[in-house]
Amino acid sequence: MSDKRVVITGLGVFSPIGNSTSEAWENAVAGKSGVVRLSRIDPEQFTSQVVGEVKDFNPAEILDPKSARRNDRYTQLAMAAARQAWDDSGLSGETIDPQRVGVIIGSGVGGMETFETQHSTAMDRGPRRISSMFVPMMISNMAAGQVAIDINAKGPNFATVTACASSSHAIACSVDAIRLGRAEVMVTGGSEAPLTMMSIGGFCSMKALCTTFNDEPAKASRPFDKDRSGFVIAEGACIIVLEELEHAKARGVNIVAEVAGIGMSCDAHHITAPSPGGEGCARAMVMAIKDAGMKPGDVDYVNAHGTSTLLNDINETAAIRAALGDQADNVMVSSTKAMHGHMLGATGGMEIMLTALALKNGIVPPTATHENPGEGCDLDYVPGVARKVDIQCALSNSLGFGGHNVCIALRKYKGDS
Repeated sequence: MSDKRVVITGLGVFSPIGNSTSEAWENAVAGKSGVVRLSRIDPEQFTSQVVGEVKDFNPAEILDPKSARRNDRYTQLAMAAARQAWDDSGLSGETIDPQRVGVIIGSGVGGMETFETQHSTAMDRGPRRISSMFVPMMISNMAAGQVAIDINAKGPNFATVTACASSSHAIACSVDAIRLGRAEVMVTGGSEAPLTMMSIGGFCSMKALCTTFNDEPAKASRPFDKDRSGFVIAEGACIIVLEELEHAKARGVNIVAEVAGIGMSCDAHHITAPSPGGEGCARAMVMAIKDAGMKPGDVDYVNAHGTSTLLNDINETAAIRAALGDQADNVMVSSTKAMHGHMLGATGGMEIMLTALALKNGIVPPTATHENPGEGCDLDYVPGVARKVDIQCALSNSLGFGGHNVCIALRKYKGDS
């Protein structure tokens, strides 16, 4: 294993619970929901009408009008969040060789809005009226490409597309890039803009979305609760700057937390359902703990994937028990999706950011909507209210359709200790 250590030195976010790191963190800790009635398109055509929307986002003001026009919403969100994170890190072209900076950004579906708009154009007016920008706006790697252009990053650059594990895979690959010496700095995370007819309609047809709280949006995302009935689809972007520890120390920069270990596995079981007992998730957790040089007893907190679906929540609970053994009864587990909903390919980045801030600030965000445990959901889910606890080690789980599992192990950074 490489002796290079990887730390977080910059954060940026546009999400249903805030368009800055401080706002998103404050709302997460307060248990304030960002779930609302769908407004981007007509909600009445769907069985599920509640979503997590990014509010007050004007890409033309952040990027410039031309750049906004030439990028899909998912890329706009990624670029805006990346600028925040880059500024937060204090890095610039004067402080680091651009060839030592890489960008890996995940997205589950990429430019869905562009695809739907241009398909309508083709159907109404013929294929010759399809925009010349259709392909570059739609493809799932464009967020990574545009962010690299924006900050002049000339190191490793690609996109991860693993459904709801996309941004956690991006972060895991970025950790590996730094450990292998391919870069000193990686700008990474995920972005998603799935609040479109085909995306929402498709998930509704799968009966995957919550339909029982259309009149009470803030109660709709209910991870591990007996009244959960499906996930709440959400949009947003979270970008994280990872940096090799010695490089960060030489700059005297603020360090949020250390990314100590990664674990990745596949269920090889079913295209949408998790493997029985969360077997694949448990293996990823064990890998991350081992990679971090931790023991199960070191883990204080797990930021769960916690989607508010029947199958995920019961199987992830079983996975946590399998991975942590007796420690599972002592560990705090929460799902911040209770507040921000399920941001699909961006959700892992969002949750890793919140986990890092929990370590730095000594506060565990709650599962705000959790009132009554569902059958088989018998852990400490930090219901309702955040807890002020000086946690030292934490895990963040992300699971995706296709059987993809990622676990990221984080450690509180304590200087040279």
